[in-house]
Amino acid sequence: MRYAIVIEKAGKNFSAYVPDLSGCVATGASAEEAEKAIQEAIELHLVGMREDGIPVPLPSSRVEYVEVAA
Repeated sequence: MRYAIVIEKAGKNFSAYVPDLSGCVATGASAEEAEKAIQEAIELHLVGMREDGIPVPLPSSRVEYVEVAA
């Protein structure tokens, strides 16, 4: 599966979350570290959901960019 992630600058580090997986978050010292950490977090999150008998939601979020005048 392929989930959309959001990575944001958060003070001195970066945070990441998955819009389709409530509570699935990670942090890292760089955007790259946060991306790697969220991938691991997603895998663990899905294992936990399956073990708890919770249905795993299919990826449904879309990421698009729009241009605006500054």
